Amino acid sequence: MDYYDDLETREPQAREDTLFAALPAQVAHARDHAPHYAAALAGVDPAAVTDRAVLAALPVTRKSDLMALQKALPPFGGLNAAAPGALGRLFQSPGPIYDPEGRDDDYWRTSRALFAAGFRPGDIVHNTFAYHLTPGGFIMDGGARALGCAVIPAGVGNTEQQLQVIADLRPTAYAGTPSFLATLLEKAAAADIDVSSITKALVSGEALPASLRAGLGERGVAVFQCYATADLGLIAYESQAAEGLIVDEGVIVEVVRPGTGDPVPEGEVGEVVVTTFSPDYPLIRFATGDLSAVLAGTSPCGRTNMRLKGWMGRADQTTKVKGMFVHPSQVAEVVRRHPEVARARLVVDREDDNDVMTLFCEGRTDQPGLADAIAASVHSVCKLRGRVVFAAPGALPNDGKVIDDVRRLD
Repeated sequence: MDYYDDLETREPQAREDTLFAALPAQVAHARDHAPHYAAALAGVDPAAVTDRAVLAALPVTRKSDLMALQKALPPFGGLNAAAPGALGRLFQSPGPIYDPEGRDDDYWRTSRALFAAGFRPGDIVHNTFAYHLTPGGFIMDGGARALGCAVIPAGVGNTEQQLQVIADLRPTAYAGTPSFLATLLEKAAAADIDVSSITKALVSGEALPASLRAGLGERGVAVFQCYATADLGLIAYESQAAEGLIVDEGVIVEVVRPGTGDPVPEGEVGEVVVTTFSPDYPLIRFATGDLSAVLAGTSPCGRTNMRLKGWMGRADQTTKVKGMFVHPSQVAEVVRRHPEVARARLVVDREDDNDVMTLFCEGRTDQPGLADAIAASVHSVCKLRGRVVFAAPGALPNDGKVIDDVRRLD
């Protein structure tokens, strides 16, 4: 089989007809069972939401508002239609943001992306996404097991132990961030440990520059990427054609002008907005904060769904580092913990194909041990390590920017 199922190759209009035939019931379900949508969709006739033009008139719910919504109506801001006790797992992502998982097999629908990346029943998948509190590990775990693969729940860190596991259990596939895959391969080569059993990978959570993909390919691993979030599950995925990201069959994707709900013309960069069909967490026009654009035409692989050009930045200052979101509010919390710091700016860059964070600080920064204390706060608040660099008073740009993502994707 070249395709996961027949849905991937159906006529585009047949797909639209099927999705929008199912959408009115989902809108009604969200309005009737999720308190947030009871208010947001008040006055909306669900039966009328049968095409993209009508959908585009519905209000947008932004990921950037989730923390405030969840504080006002814990734990999920009223976006959930299922009671917390009826769900399968409850997660905390950085922010903090709380994410639900339903009880369905492959709740996040990632088996389709894994199949497109060459994963098949009987493969052993070394999964290095985090399993602790955050849902990343389970997002790939559920899809791999639904596909018929065995999963090694490796999680993050413990590189030496992971290399021993790979050498002993001989996994054929990898799931995780591309930078950690590079780290594993480099350390294995340095230690003369055989990890050649891994020949394919599905990566996510951070950018995949062409140089990094090529370097991993030279080490014998064919790498493909997917776009998924803890809120929505799989949004889009790469196929063997490696031309854009193909939208998942289980969602409706729009690209809108940032700060609005207005769709932009094909090819124009805008914010990715997604509607899901989950009965537990029925997100209607959920704005991800990610920028992308629709890629014209269909994939040479034969899959006929809409394609996205890939991740093209953030509509707000929130950014993703090593698969974890970092929010401006977290930088503010670090500054709040250290009165010596008057202003701070977090710069995110890449060094040797790894994401790196540097917090530049202005203020009374001559106290012994202050840099280490601030770095400890960065790790505590953001769950990521970052360097601390002191700047002269007035050296930081006065442009309102708290997070500056200067990574290049080429």
